[in-house]
Amino acid sequence: MSVFQPLQAVSRAVGRYRDALTDPARADRAVLISLVVYAAVWAIYGTIAKGSQGLHYDMAEVIAWSRDLGLGYFKHPPLAAWVAWLWFSALPVTEWSYYLLAMTMPAIALWFVWLVSADYLNLEKRVAGVALLTLVPFFNFHALKFNVNTVLIPLWAMTTFWFLRSFETRRGIDALLAGVMAAACMYGKYWSIFLLAGLAVAALIDARRGVYFRSAAPWITMAVGAAALAPHLIWLVQHDFVPFSYAMSIHGAKPFGNTAIAALGYLGGSLGYIAVPLVIVLVAAWPSRAMLADMIWPREPKRRLAAASFWGPFLLPIAGALASGIEITSLWSMPAWTLLPVLLLSPDTVTLRATDTRRILMAAVAVPLAMLIVAPAIAVIVHRSGPPPAAAQGRLLAMQIEQMWHQQTPLPLHFVGGDPEIVYSVVAYAYDKPRALPGLPAHDPKELAKAGMALVCFAEDANCAGAARAQAPPDSPVISSEIWRPYLGMPGKPQRYAIVIVPPRP
Repeated sequence: MSVFQPLQAVSRAVGRYRDALTDPARADRAVLISLVVYAAVWAIYGTIAKGSQGLHYDMAEVIAWSRDLGLGYFKHPPLAAWVAWLWFSALPVTEWSYYLLAMTMPAIALWFVWLVSADYLNLEKRVAGVALLTLVPFFNFHALKFNVNTVLIPLWAMTTFWFLRSFETRRGIDALLAGVMAAACMYGKYWSIFLLAGLAVAALIDARRGVYFRSAAPWITMAVGAAALAPHLIWLVQHDFVPFSYAMSIHGAKPFGNTAIAALGYLGGSLGYIAVPLVIVLVAAWPSRAMLADMIWPREPKRRLAAASFWGPFLLPIAGALASGIEITSLWSMPAWTLLPVLLLSPDTVTLRATDTRRILMAAVAVPLAMLIVAPAIAVIVHRSGPPPAAAQGRLLAMQIEQMWHQQTPLPLHFVGGDPEIVYSVVAYAYDKPRALPGLPAHDPKELAKAGMALVCFAEDANCAGAARAQAPPDSPVISSEIWRPYLGMPGKPQRYAIVIVPPRP
């Protein structure tokens, strides 16, 4: 058998795949199946590659929030916690299910990229556009860490889709859905204010703005969005806008020079993340100066609205950061790329042949499969380098704490306190699904006394251990425990913990 025969077989298979994706009768179904497989393959990769390191702190924190559902939290608005609560109401709290939830976010976003591009691109370009976005790390590697940034990826895509539809059609249902999704974006993360401001600017500078603003569409969008967001706004007032105070304490009040450098880093880093699709399109199209201008700022009103809806949410954060003294990072541009395929591929002078699409699809298929192959090696390398102990040892520590707890009482463990880094990991893995004490609204002391609690700290953290003793009765023993997590027979780095069990009081 010739060495070229397997390659020729793969090429024919990808050709048939491309034919299905560009067949009007089969395209939507083929894309949906592709996105389901895409999410599953990357979830399997995440489960294997991250199998030696446990759940990231952000992911464990969201689980802790989901055990105390509310209209907001001291760091962020609540939507990520709501999504996690809903997901884990149907599926077990396991690493594989969590990575599947995480990858469902970009899969939904890519479906809306497919939908929105139908108004600007032919089928060949639509297929290429979606495939190119799968080569952007935001839609796979970074998306595997489910947090308030990840949840914005589909929300921004849906909001953009329905805003553009409502502007063009002025239909009430599109305007209503645009308003609902705009509110959902703000429930996800306040960074979404730049999406809403960017879309508003796009509408205001469009030459057809008079027709749009004389219709009911924008007013339906604003009224529905405001009504949907009202409960959270009331919560913010009642809690003295605590998430804003947190954000400013971490990212705000920076010198102008630092802010400017961070803004340049945001711009350069964001462009770096999309470098692969940019290079592929530029090499394939070899654009002239006129073509580049048509990509960046088209003359046609409909495409110009799409361009403005892309550039506004992407660039406004730079102006906002410089004006407010907040440092921004390129990771926060994660949800901003819905319209990138429209910008790059919508000029009539950009032509894609079937061969070009097959090559792009080949890359889009090869990357996740290659990562799936190397996933076990990644897990071993991470294990040998020593991942954060609270995450890597969270499952074992949770089992040990629950065993200690049930040696003293048959009642389930309801609360875990101590160091947040450890607590969130224990809460995420514990069978009893307890609630976290740090970083969440204070509980009634009588409720805590009646339910009891487990308190856990790093053994070397004297401040945490002292606070734990203060919360426990004077006669409560401090139990020292050393845990190390093996992986494929290889020992992990040991870590000592101080644990206090406070059993329920009648």
